[in-house]
Parts: sequence; C-alpha cells; structure tokens
Amino acid sequence: MSTPLIDLVGITKRFDDTLVLDDLNLSIRENEFVTLLGPSGCGKTTTLRILGGFTQPDQGKVLFEGKDISNVPPHKRQLNTVFQKYALFSHLNIEENIAFGLKIKKKSKQYIRDKIDYALKLVNLDDYGKRMPDSLSGGQQQRIAIARAIVNEPKVLLLDEPLGALDLKLRQDMQYELIRLKNELGITFVYVTHDQEEALTMSDTIVVMNQGYIQQMGTPEQIYNEPENAFVADFIGDSNIIDGTMIQDLVVEICGVRFPCVDTGFGRNKPVDVVIRPEDVELIQSENAPLIGTVSHLIFKGVHYEMEVEAGGFTWLVHSTSMSPVGSRVGLYVSPENIQIMNKPASEDEEAQVNE
Repeated sequence: MSTPLIDLVGITKRFDDTLVLDDLNLSIRENEFVTLLGPSGCGKTTTLRILGGFTQPDQGKVLFEGKDISNVPPHKRQLNTVFQKYALFSHLNIEENIAFGLKIKKKSKQYIRDKIDYALKLVNLDDYGKRMPDSLSGGQQQRIAIARAIVNEPKVLLLDEPLGALDLKLRQDMQYELIRLKNELGITFVYVTHDQEEALTMSDTIVVMNQGYIQQMGTPEQIYNEPENAFVADFIGDSNIIDGTMIQDLVVEICGVRFPCVDTGFGRNKPVDVVIRPEDVELIQSENAPLIGTVSHLIFKGVHYEMEVEAGGFTWLVHSTSMSPVGSRVGLYVSPENIQIMNKPASEDEEAQVNE
C-alpha cells in the first residue's frame, strides 16, 4: 500500500459548546478519490476546511507528505478548494477568473491561454470565455469555479458539494468528467457530499461520518455490501434493518423465524441488528417460504418494482423485477450470504463512536 499523501492525526474541533470532530484520524493516498459522506452536521465540511487551512483544529495535526502543515495558510498549501458558493470575481470575465491564480504564479501568456482553453473545454463552456459571471446560470458558474481550481494543477483538489447546483443530467456528466480528470492529471480528490449515489459513483474510498466520528471507511462495494453498523446500512441505499436474535453461530432469528446465515462469533441468544438489502429479498411461492406476508404497497421504478410486504410484524422493503399486486400473499426468502448481522450499540454515544 502506498504511503499516505495526507494524514489527519487526532483532529478535534469545537464550535462554542458543540463538539464537531472528536479525535478524528484519516489517511489519504496520492491519486485517490476520497469522499466524505454523511448527513448535515456530521463534521465532513469542517474536516475539509481543516484540510484546506480555512479552519484551525483545537487539537491534532495535518500532515502533508509527512510534514506538519497545520499552521500553513491556505494559499501556501498544495491544495485548491471548490466551495458550495461559487466565489467568482464579478468584475472579471470568465477567462480572467480562470487565469487569476496562474497570473499570480507569473505563468507565461501562452501557458495561461492553453490552460484556459483546456479548462473551458473540460467543463463544456468553450464559447463562454468573454462572458461575465452574472450572465451565467448557477450551474455554469459552478463549472467555472471547478475549471479555475483545476488549471492550478494542485496535488489535492478539495470539493465541498460542488455539483449541488447542477441539474441531474449535467451532474452525472460532471461526475464522469471529474473521474476522468483525476485519472488524467493524477490529482487527489477529497470530495464532500451527502448524496449517497454520487459517492458510490465516483469514489475510490468512502468515509462515512456521523456526529463527528468516522463510522466506516472502505470501497463503495465494501460500504454498500458490508456495512459495519445500522447507521451505515441505513444511510447508504435502502435497507431492511430488523431486530433479531443470534441463536448460535450460523443461525439468526428474524420475525420469529430462524434463518441460516454466514456469521459467527456473536454468542448465543444475543440481540443483534439484522440488515437485508431490498434487492436481496426474494419473493417465492408461499408454501415453500420460511416467512409469509402480504403486499401492502407497490411502485414501478423502471428497472424494478418497489414493494412493501407486511410479514412477521415488520414492513419489508422489496425490490424485484417481478410484480406481486397489492393484497397478494407472498413468501419471503433471503440467502444466508445476504443476511448481515451487527452488534447492537449499548447506547447512543456508543452508536456514534462505533468505529472509533
């Protein structure tokens, strides 16, 4: 594994009496696309601002290539930041906005011209160079802000929900453009979002945060398929999170029915959280099913049907390419490998700190 480009070590931050980050530790490798993902108030933007030098931690260090840059001002760090607000210079046209940082670095006119042309083409605004910022839509302004950061070729690009102002199609296009850019230029991306689909689409590594703590860190596949706790399972995609009892190794009781599973080491007759993804619930003939229920709700989603099934005192969410009408009796089956078992947190505080 490569040496980390960035290390956040023991970062703690309070705003007045509110603890926003509590002894946070995070390593980021070169040319990695890392997404900080979580609900509002989880500490992800504060983490990004500490990385960029815009906010000072109360405790802890920011290391860049092994050197402590905790007290280095933002403009002297090898990082560029794209904020939620566009922060374009209203008195400069688009070309001048993009060129601003390059002129400060005293780059040649031809170098600046080439970079402007490349950046405008990258964000699909080739003919907008002479326009003023106030003549552009919010989405176009955000694309210019990204272009302005990119031309400086920073080692790390920090992005705070930069695609939020864009419509769905353009947002998806820009996601692919950002991935391509990272691969072409070798820039490390640290990206903040609350959009789970965005995180799953773009990231090499996702850091799921809640209440100032890292809940889980891993690849998109790991985060989705192997959530380490109920918060991650509930926040990433849809999940059935059910109270269960681990009867013994390889056997869990859900809704009064014993199911085989693949988990071990939880003890005997222990209360657990059981997580089952909606696409992993199979509808079968009721006479062959361990659990029988009634379809109470049905929506067609294009690629699948989304159904709610009342079974065993729980409302199951089911995604299936086969449709069972509302009111019909159906059998539910889940393969052992698709049943995720998790320890129940003993308290809310333990729930927040689960991965610390």
